[in-house]
Amino acid sequence: MTTRSPNPVALVVGASRGIGRQIAIDLAKIGYTVIIAAKSATSPDPTAPFPPDPNSPASTIHTVAREITLAGGTAHPVQVDVRDPSQIDNLVNETVRISGGRLDVLVYNSGAIWWSSVANTPLKRFQLMQRVNPEGLYATIMAALPVFEKNGWKGRIVVVSPPIYSRFFRGKTAYAMGKVGMSVLTRGLAMDWVREGKSDMAITSIWPAAAVESAATEMNPANNGDSRKADLRKPTIFSDAILGILNTPAHVVNGLLALDEDFLRDYCGVTDFSKYSVIPGSNPRRMMPKEMPVLEVAEQDDEGVRMDSSKGKGEAKL
Repeated sequence: MTTRSPNPVALVVGASRGIGRQIAIDLAKIGYTVIIAAKSATSPDPTAPFPPDPNSPASTIHTVAREITLAGGTAHPVQVDVRDPSQIDNLVNETVRISGGRLDVLVYNSGAIWWSSVANTPLKRFQLMQRVNPEGLYATIMAALPVFEKNGWKGRIVVVSPPIYSRFFRGKTAYAMGKVGMSVLTRGLAMDWVREGKSDMAITSIWPAAAVESAATEMNPANNGDSRKADLRKPTIFSDAILGILNTPAHVVNGLLALDEDFLRDYCGVTDFSKYSVIPGSNPRRMMPKEMPVLEVAEQDDEGVRMDSSKGKGEAKL
């Protein structure tokens, strides 16, 4: 094993382009050693312009790592297909090898998208989204938990998934099933850590309040032209919100399902969001509700006998 990294270490999964690339670059700027992970790994033509369009297939883990190192930061590209748990295990093992056992932040930004009605969403598309979105996240967290344990249960996980509310299901039910599942994982794991007294761990979900310029929005023909780009924000709003989350006490953000704009306003004191507009002077349309539903409800203090299947068939835990 190599010498333990003197700098904090962040593993960003889904960092080859768009929002993930920006998160990786901005973490490196503040001193993180960043592991750049994604499926896109092919190096572009060396004669092509550098850096490439950050939202194009020419942007890969290698170009992002090169951008960071040329700017004086530290980054290591590691290819991964999150549909394969063995590749995820290899990714985490490589992170541990490179960092000398250190892992401070895990960001899961990988995602597969298909927005359509249930009738127009083929089963294979549904299955792909579940494998990349909730299953990929679950496998990545499971691979990373032993590393956090060895480091004394001190760390942060940030998940790109939405607050839970009804309109999110409309017109993209198959996609929402996986993405909302990721938010359920955020809430549930946060509850586990509270119950277990792991006060230095936090998992937080984050989602854009207004559309963010990314590889996903570039694929949408409706976003072509300045009139539609007026509704887009730069990905720096998303990375700034994540940096804010990492700088906020763990107990405050553990289990939080946040929106980038709202988090920056409520927790970081940001009031002017004009610098984030892709088209200067524009006012991007908010696509999320102004207020999100509160998930907590009045419950009995006594939850009764709680079964723990890991303790054996039929065994219950109080």
